Amino acid sequence: MKTLKKISFIFFFSLISHLGNSQTLDEIVNKHIEAIGGKDNWTKIKTLRTESNMKAQGADIKFTVYQIDRKAMRQDISVMGMTGFSIINNTEGWVFMPWQGHTKSEAMTADDVKNSQDELSIQDEFLTYKELGKTLDYYGMDDIDGTECHKIKMIDKAEKETTFYIDPSNFLVIKKTEKVKANGQENENSSFYSDHKKTNEGVVFPMSVSSGWGESEITKLEINPKIDESVFKPSK
Repeated sequence: MKTLKKISFIFFFSLISHLGNSQTLDEIVNKHIEAIGGKDNWTKIKTLRTESNMKAQGADIKFTVYQIDRKAMRQDISVMGMTGFSIINNTEGWVFMPWQGHTKSEAMTADDVKNSQDELSIQDEFLTYKELGKTLDYYGMDDIDGTECHKIKMIDKAEKETTFYIDPSNFLVIKKTEKVKANGQENENSSFYSDHKKTNEGVVFPMSVSSGWGESEITKLEINPKIDESVFKPSK
């Protein structure tokens, strides 16, 4: 009888702990969505065009990105007097990088297309994770450069793992780490976000991103511009 009672207590406290974590996780996610401008404002965004500058290994790189939500994305890249691009849609993608010796556009690998699908969504990942079949787990607090942040891990159907670090003072993401499998190897990439600004449309974007590739600053941001879909076809 004592053993049964002990098991009951263990089950009870385990259940209470799980419910407590779920409540905490839901609260954090809801506060984050509110902090970035709310679901209603974000769902109004159908297209996006951004211009940004990156400094990487002493070089100045210019990016122009065109996006149609969940449909297609093109990124034009200018560096060292040369211009290349990458294009991705729901089923295929192409790259043209003349500084890597490309003389024409080349098809992306199946792994690269698969790993790039999240980039097609303009919406914040915490707005779409449920409908995309992703799961969340809360891992308590973790120190990020002196800031104690909420640590949340997101896993998609393909078991791709992304960890978000949310500043509890404003509920904005200040770091994201992705584990990506490509060519049989697993790589971990981290990005740091800062200089969050609210647009006239009421949504909040990080204007500065720092990663292992370099530091990038958004210099121009257009919400719902008209985009000619021909830009999402590779040059012949």
